[in-house]
Amino acid sequence: MQTLIEQWVGEAVVTTYDQPTGTWIFVAIHDTTLGPAMGGCRIKSYPTPTDGLRDAMRLAEGMTHKWAAIGFDLGGGKSVLAVPRPLTGEDRRGLLRRFGALIASLRGLYACGPDLGSTPNDMAVIGEETEHVHGYDRTTGQLLDPGPYTALGVYSGLRAALRHVFNSDELQGRTVLVQGVGDVGEPLARMLSEAGAIVLLSDSDDPKVTRLGKALGAACVASDAVYGTQCDVYAPCAVGATLNAETIPRLACRIVAGSANNQLGEEADAERLHERGILYAPDYVINAGGATALPLLGTGHDPQQVRERIRGFETTLTEIFNEARSRRESPFHAAHRRVARVLATRRAKAQSTSQ
Repeated sequence: MQTLIEQWVGEAVVTTYDQPTGTWIFVAIHDTTLGPAMGGCRIKSYPTPTDGLRDAMRLAEGMTHKWAAIGFDLGGGKSVLAVPRPLTGEDRRGLLRRFGALIASLRGLYACGPDLGSTPNDMAVIGEETEHVHGYDRTTGQLLDPGPYTALGVYSGLRAALRHVFNSDELQGRTVLVQGVGDVGEPLARMLSEAGAIVLLSDSDDPKVTRLGKALGAACVASDAVYGTQCDVYAPCAVGATLNAETIPRLACRIVAGSANNQLGEEADAERLHERGILYAPDYVINAGGATALPLLGTGHDPQQVRERIRGFETTLTEIFNEARSRRESPFHAAHRRVARVLATRRAKAQSTSQ
């Protein structure tokens, strides 16, 4: 862990060990140029505590990119609770409250929300100790589900991708393969079906995907057949790293646009997609809907205004796609330049103000 921290380019790492549950807690603060850090709380078992720390750092950097790309005044941060086993009942509640007290001690430097392994209910427990948490309405206590908002962002970005590739954002008759029909994949599949798309579904949960398939009249694709299935759009909405040296040569799509985090196995996979003529919608841009919604909804913003802001991802991605086309490169690079420009502009402004 010491080597990881010494080599990291982020601003700070807060680490503690929760003795009652045997959980390592990591809060990684990557960049607060745009504002205080905000990012989800991931609860997961890892092979080693070092793997949990590495995940927190990687995800925190991704949050910096996300906020900068969509023009939100927040910094990049992430927390990981590296649990030794699944925790329930008072064990889980006690850990969450102690984690909440740790966040409170940071005095606004970092705020958390739900992520893989955590829920809005968990955020409410954390909220018993700190105000720096999102995932529920602080006024009413109502829990907030980020999934449908993330799905709306993917839907909007997918339309931008269709227009870029096919010169039309019409979904009628377009085939979209949604991989993962969880909290994001299911509402996305419903939106696509309502718009007239031919929806294909895949998920490791066979009963769930079968039920949704029947409800939407959508065909189900076996997990091992996803990458070779003919479609216009492949929408990865489950685990990351599904785009890699093994799967990319098998893809039978023109567009990749989904909600999964860290879809590329490595940066070189962006070039592999580009060489195959497959348009890639950078994941940290297209999947930012839920992250955008939670801090706004939790502080009383009108849901319709929040949805309109998320629909604006279509414009953001169109700009990224156009810049990439003009340079004959992957949108991966255009998105990273956009992030760098935003951060550089804010740093220059802060420097001139301080002089």
